[in-house]
Amino acid sequence: MPSYTPSATTGTPTTTGTRPEPVPGPSARLDVADALLTLLRDTTTEPRPDDQLEALTLAVAADLPILLWGEPGIGKTAALTQLAEALDLPLTTVIASVHEPSDFSGLPIVGDDPAEQGVPMAPPDWAVRLVRAGRGLLFLDEISTAPPAVQAALLRLVLERRIGSLQLPPGVRIVAAANPRGSAADGWELSPPLANRFVHLQWTHDQDVVIRGLGGTWPRATLPHLDAAKLPTAVDSARRAVCGLLTTRPALVHRLPSSEARRGGAWPSPRSWDMTVRLLAFAHAAGSSREVLSMLVRGTVGDGPGLELLAVLDRMDLPDPEELLADPAGADLPERGDRRQATLDGVVAAVRKRPDRARWDAAWAVLVRALETGAPDLVVVPATTLAALRQEDWDVPESIERLAGVVALSRRADRSVERAAARTGEPVGAGR
Repeated sequence: MPSYTPSATTGTPTTTGTRPEPVPGPSARLDVADALLTLLRDTTTEPRPDDQLEALTLAVAADLPILLWGEPGIGKTAALTQLAEALDLPLTTVIASVHEPSDFSGLPIVGDDPAEQGVPMAPPDWAVRLVRAGRGLLFLDEISTAPPAVQAALLRLVLERRIGSLQLPPGVRIVAAANPRGSAADGWELSPPLANRFVHLQWTHDQDVVIRGLGGTWPRATLPHLDAAKLPTAVDSARRAVCGLLTTRPALVHRLPSSEARRGGAWPSPRSWDMTVRLLAFAHAAGSSREVLSMLVRGTVGDGPGLELLAVLDRMDLPDPEELLADPAGADLPERGDRRQATLDGVVAAVRKRPDRARWDAAWAVLVRALETGAPDLVVVPATTLAALRQEDWDVPESIERLAGVVALSRRADRSVERAAARTGEPVGAGR
C-alpha cells in the first residue's frame, strides 16, 4: 500500500513509489484559456431582415458619413466590426475623445526651405495606412465626448476627407458613433457644422437579435443590390421629390434649429438635402422598404422635413385618378390604409375639378372596388363628398346601394358617440 509524505517544495502530499501527474505551467494554462476564448469568438452570421442594418449599409454604399446614436453597450462598435468583415474592408478605429486637434488637422513639419515649399501638415500613421490600403472603414468612435476644438478639426476630415496634407481615397468609408449627452462621459453637444455633415441613425437593440447572437449567430451585413435598370428612374424620382417639396416649402431649404441639442442632430440645409437626394436614389434602386427610407431621410434632414418628404413620395407613388376613372373595374388600389384613403380622395377631387355624369358614375364604381378589396370605413368620407357633387339631372347609380349600408352605419355610430357624450357632458372625441 503506497504511503504519503509531504512534498519538500510545496508541502502537499505525494504518493511514494508512483510518478506524480505533471502540473501545467503558466504558459500552458494560458494556451488553454486562449483556446476557450477562440471557441467563444467562433460565431456565424445569417441573412436576417434588419431595417437599421440595411439603412447603415445603404448609407455606406452611398459613400456618406454616418453617425450612429445609441446608449452605451448596445453593440454599435460590434456592428461596425461585423460590417467591416462582411464588406471585406480593413477597419481603422479612432477614439476621437482621446486625440488632439492636430491628430486630424496634421502636425506642421518644417522642410528644407519653408519660404519656397511652405510648411506641410504631416498626417497621423492611421491615415497613412488607409491611403496605402486604398480602401477601408474609418470608425470615429465617441465623438460626442470630443471637445469643441477636436470637433472643429474633424470638419475637414468628414466633409473633404483630408487629414493634414493627405487625401483619403474614394474607397474609404466613414462611420462615427456617439452616445447621447445624458449617457456620455463628459459629453458635449455636437457642433452644428459637424452635425450637418452626417446621416444620423438611431441605433437600438433588438432583443431577438441579441439573444440569437449570444447563441452564436448574428445578422449578416451585406451591401444592397442595386438594380441597374432602375438607376435613371431612381435619380429622376429623387430629384423630383426633393425639388417638389422645396418648391412648395421654401422655408425648409435651410432651417437651423433654435435649441442647442437639436442643432447637434439632423436638420435641413442645402448640404443635407443633397445627401437626401443621393439616399433616395440609392433606396429606390435597391427597392428598400418605407421603414428604411424613413430612417434615412429623417436622419438627414430631421423628423419634420423628413416626414413631409415621405408624404410627397407617397403622393408620387399613388395611382393616377384619371386612370382609375377610365377603368374602375380594374382599379389597382394601394393596400396601405393611408395611401388608399389618399387615392380615393384624389379620385373625388378629380371629379370635382371636372364634373360630368360619366365621371361621377365611374367614381362610384371605384369606391365600390375599394369596398370589395379593403377596409369599409375608408370609403365613408369619399362617398359622402362624392354624393354632394350630384347634380339634379343625374340619376343615382345602382352602385350607391352597395355603399349605403356602410355610410349609414358610420352615421349611426357617430350619432351614438354624440348621444353618449351628451349624457356624460364630455365633448365629442374626448379620450380618442
